[in-house]
Amino acid sequence: MDMSLKLMFSGLAMVLTFVAFVPYIRSILAGRTRPHVFSWFIWGITTVIVFFAQLEAEGGVGAWPIGLSGVITVGVAVLAFVKRGDISITRTDWGFFVVALASLPFWYLTSDPLWTVVVLSLVDLLGFGPTIRKAYAFPHEENQLFFLSFMLRNVFVILALEHYSVTTVLFPLSIAAACTCLLMTVAYRRRVVLSDAAG
Repeated sequence: MDMSLKLMFSGLAMVLTFVAFVPYIRSILAGRTRPHVFSWFIWGITTVIVFFAQLEAEGGVGAWPIGLSGVITVGVAVLAFVKRGDISITRTDWGFFVVALASLPFWYLTSDPLWTVVVLSLVDLLGFGPTIRKAYAFPHEENQLFFLSFMLRNVFVILALEHYSVTTVLFPLSIAAACTCLLMTVAYRRRVVLSDAAG
């Protein structure tokens, strides 16, 4: 694929990152949203590590939106702390944190970022579990635009990658798939809830 197209897809992915995050950050500043500080810190760390792994695996401009997302995610964690968001820390939170940090020795010992990306992709996918469960029970409480933006963002990330390998593709593909599952769950459950209310 032509390099100018790769740059265009990377640019679109970065724009979609802002489209997804700006309303969320505004709602934090307005006090309507109180994100979980520790969760956002973990997601920020994992995303930044994946960014460096993608760069090492020659992902090129396709890795840039992941790096941008990592920086913004860490920023959300800091903002959540400053605005006194949810700071409760569970054993599960610590588990995710330990697994995220444990991925770094894999990279160091093997000199291959693949296992780091595999572990961190699994950590992020596990993080979707509670959200999908909540979306099933309360489908009208999920912001479809946020997850649609992230699904499309990751599709553009894949299209923008300069080198395709499991290391460069796995993370954005898994996040796009998880967002798609969440969107399908919300759409299905909203129809069911509407039908039950009408019946």
